[in-house]
Amino acid sequence: MSLRGRTIVSAIDWLLDSDPAIRWQAMRDLTDAPSDQVAAERARVATEGWGARLLALRRKDGLWDTGTPDTEWISLLALLMLRDMGLDPSSDQARRATALVRDNATYHSRGPWHGNPVFAGEVEPCINGRVVAVGSYFGQDVTGIVERLLGEQMADGGWNCEQENGSTRGSFHTTINVLEGLLEHANATGSSADVTAALQRGHEYLLERRMLRRLSTGELIDPAFTLFSFPTGWHYDVLRGLDHLRAAGVTPDARTAEAIDLVRSKRDAEGRVPLENPHKSEMVNARVRDLEFDMDEREGRPSRWNTLRALRVLRWAGRSKGGALVER
Repeated sequence: MSLRGRTIVSAIDWLLDSDPAIRWQAMRDLTDAPSDQVAAERARVATEGWGARLLALRRKDGLWDTGTPDTEWISLLALLMLRDMGLDPSSDQARRATALVRDNATYHSRGPWHGNPVFAGEVEPCINGRVVAVGSYFGQDVTGIVERLLGEQMADGGWNCEQENGSTRGSFHTTINVLEGLLEHANATGSSADVTAALQRGHEYLLERRMLRRLSTGELIDPAFTLFSFPTGWHYDVLRGLDHLRAAGVTPDARTAEAIDLVRSKRDAEGRVPLENPHKSEMVNARVRDLEFDMDEREGRPSRWNTLRALRVLRWAGRSKGGALVER
């Protein structure tokens, strides 16, 4: 085995020696473990480690508390984190958690959506995309929000929260949130022709811009796009964009080459990828009072979440070229 091959194996071993939330995804996406073993490991997310600890932090009404009125936001962030962990939506723990948020979380922000249930959505497509993602994953009816998002896709194939203020161009940030929501909805309910078409147009929006560059000039849109965050929240970065294309079954082409090379360049000598540019406002452990929840992800240090996502992106890229199962 080559030195690079040994490096990849070392990184996978590091992921397997981790929390169930990481381990079951590494087993599924990087080692092709038998499905029964993957399912057994996934089931542990609800009862052990990060997933169990996050579930245990709820109030009696099932919401997560920030000490401020915005419990709907922290509860949405917590459910998104549980989705990232892969909490089985059919589990009793997931059903109870989702039902309590559905029944008790309402919007407190000013506007016509004030007082609405959180799964009813609101006006900004970047938020609605996230509501669709978590609602679809956990079995909630978000059809109305999906229809709204389909009607808000812009001429260039993207979405933008500033459209109502006159913007005529898509935003990478808004677009990735909507695309992830639509894909989750399609996976949960079966994709309609309209959703499929919207996803394809959205993917072209990213690909035409090579995942990070202005269509008009070819300049880098934002240096932050080259820094890999987790949790990503509403923020776009190259790793998030590529991981979405992978999940959507898009075949990488020359337009993804620069972005994939960037992912490769992030690996250290052990094949691990660091946490960069953390978004504190999107981290559950930065917003809940007296929280005893920490995934040991620190800026500048190797990140299991970023390494997991980077390795499966590189595997996807390698397979598209007829390469080895794990990119060497």
